[in-house]
Amino acid sequence: MKKDNASVFVKKCLKIFHIKVKPKTEKLLIQIFKFGIVGVIATVIDFAFLYLFREFLHFPVLLANTLSFCISVIYNYTASVKWVFDVNKEKDARKQFVIFIIFSVIGLLLNDLIMWVSTDLLSIYYLLAKIIATLIVMVFNFVTRKLFLE
Repeated sequence: MKKDNASVFVKKCLKIFHIKVKPKTEKLLIQIFKFGIVGVIATVIDFAFLYLFREFLHFPVLLANTLSFCISVIYNYTASVKWVFDVNKEKDARKQFVIFIIFSVIGLLLNDLIMWVSTDLLSIYYLLAKIIATLIVMVFNFVTRKLFLE
């Protein structure tokens, strides 16, 4: 793994807190930290477009959610492949992209299901429902990308 600011930051935190871990664990912690950074940016993109589509363009919640999710996935894919995961260069890039899209669609369906249940059945405010959906789908995304991109 290349030295970058995220790697240096995680290593310094481990040193400051006197935490000794194996190199493999350190690599995973760095990766989780990077995934978090990418995730925060993707979440800001997702929420911004959701709000724009819902409040200014008056789209229905599920349509606004689907469109905003898709926009954030484009950013997330690019950042994940370039910065977070050690993508296996020996694998076909098109195949990896298709796998990424398949799991993104599953994540979208899960996200939309949570949004629908939360807003339509439980009458939860759509932005609060989005926070719940985002947290659940974030775990799904990390696990599937770790398993299938590396």
